[in-house]
Amino acid sequence: MVTKRILFLVLMLSAGRIYGQQIKPVYPIPSAKQLAWQELEYYGFIHFNMNTFTNVEWGEGKEDPKLFNPTQLNCNQWARIARAAGMKGLILTAKHHDGFSLYPSKYTSHSVVKSPWKNGKGDVVRELADACKRHGLKLGIYLSPWDRFHPDYGTDSYNQVYANMQKELLTQYGPIFEFWYDGANGEGPNGKKQVYDWPLFHSMVTTYQPQAVQFSDSGPDIRWVGNERGYAYETMWSPLNREEIYPGYPKFDDYRQGQENGKHWVAPEVDVSIRPGWYYHPEQDDKVKSPDSLMKIYVASVGRNANLLLNIPVDTRGLIHPNDSASMIGFKQVRDRSLINLIKSSDEITASSRVNGHPISFVRDVNKRSFWAADAKDTMPTITFTPQNSVIVNAIVLQEPISLGQRVKRFSVKLTDVAGHAEEINGQTIGNKRILTFRERKTKSIQVKFLDARGQVLISNFEVLRIISQRNEPLYQ
Repeated sequence: MVTKRILFLVLMLSAGRIYGQQIKPVYPIPSAKQLAWQELEYYGFIHFNMNTFTNVEWGEGKEDPKLFNPTQLNCNQWARIARAAGMKGLILTAKHHDGFSLYPSKYTSHSVVKSPWKNGKGDVVRELADACKRHGLKLGIYLSPWDRFHPDYGTDSYNQVYANMQKELLTQYGPIFEFWYDGANGEGPNGKKQVYDWPLFHSMVTTYQPQAVQFSDSGPDIRWVGNERGYAYETMWSPLNREEIYPGYPKFDDYRQGQENGKHWVAPEVDVSIRPGWYYHPEQDDKVKSPDSLMKIYVASVGRNANLLLNIPVDTRGLIHPNDSASMIGFKQVRDRSLINLIKSSDEITASSRVNGHPISFVRDVNKRSFWAADAKDTMPTITFTPQNSVIVNAIVLQEPISLGQRVKRFSVKLTDVAGHAEEINGQTIGNKRILTFRERKTKSIQVKFLDARGQVLISNFEVLRIISQRNEPLYQ
C-alpha cells in the first residue's frame, strides 16, 4: 500500500512538472465552438440573389422571379477560388430583404422554383453545399429576417415562417459553421414591421446545428464589429453584455469595442466587401480592392481580435468576376510572403518573470495552447526579443490563450534599431491575435511591456514580421 501511495505521489509531481502551475481563468471565456470559429480567421461572403439581376443593393420584394436566370452558374468555381485564396468557408445569402429564396422553400412562393433557371428545379444552396464539401470548405447561411415579399411579414405567424425556413436550411444541407442574421428591419408588403422572436430563431440553430455559431449585433455567439469598412478598433474586447442590445440596436456604437467587464463572450466579426457594393454591379468592375488594400484590412481585422468575412459579389453569369478572383489570389500571395515569423531558434527571448510550467519558450512554439505566464506579482511584466543578427521588421504579433479569458488592457512596445535609436509605441487590447505595425526598421531589440491587465498576463504566441506589398515593398514604412 505504501509503495502505491509513493508511486501515486511521484506521478502527481511529474504531472505538475509537465503541465505546470494551474492558471485560473478570467471570465467570461469562449465555448468550444467559439474557439473553433476564432481559429478560422478568414472566410468569404457570397452576395448573390435577385439583386444581382436588378442591379440594386436592396430589392423591394416586387421583382419578377423570371429575372433570376444565371447562364453559367458554377458554385465549384466559387469554392475553388475561395480555397485557392486561403478562405476556410463561404456564407451564402439564401434570402435577402426582398424575400427571394435561392432554394425551393415550402414556406414562400417567391423562390427559384418560379425562375427559368433550370426550369424551376434549381437549388443554389444545394450546389454550394456540394461544392464546399468537394473543396474542403465550411458552409454558412445568411437568412435575412426582413422579408419585403412575404404576406405574413408584420404578423406573429411570420416568426414561425422564418423558423421553418431555418429548419429547412439547417437540416437539408449538411453541417453549417455559421448562421448569419441581418439586423435590418423595415416594412413588409402590408406596411408593417415585424417584432422578431429572437429566442425562437436562436433555438432553431442550437437544436439542429448546435456546433454552429450565430452572428448578429448582439450574438449570441459572435457579433458585428460596428462598421462595414474592414477594420476593428484599437480597443477590441470579446466580452459583452449581450442582454443590453439587440440586432438593429440604434446606439450600437456604444458597444462596438465590446466591454471590458462584459458577462458574455461574443467576439467580433469584420464584414467588408471586395467592391464598393455588396452585390455585383458592372460599373464597379474597376473598383475592386487591391491585394495591398486587403492586406491592410486583414491586419486591422484579424490583427485586432476579430475574424475577417470578405464579401465576393457573384456576377449575373453566376461566376466570380476575374478582377475579384485576381485580387483574392494576389491577397493570398501577399499573406504568404508577409506572415512569416522571422524569429530564429538562435535568437534570444527573455521575460521579467515566469511561473512553473509556463516558460517564455512557449511563446515561440507552434502550439498555441501552450503559453508563457508572468508571475502574478509582476504587475508590469516584459518580454524582450534580441535577435542574434539584426532583422528588418515592421510588425509584431501577440496572442493570448483566450480559452482562459481576455486579459491585457494596455501594452507598449520599445523598438531599438541597430543605430541605437529607440521608439516606443502603445497598444491596447490583444485577445486572440494582435498585429501591431510600425515603420520598417533594422531592429536590434524589441521589448514588450504589459502595462495593465484583468489578471495574470498570459501570452501564447509572439512573432516578428516584415509585411510586404504586392510590389515586393514594405507595406508599412
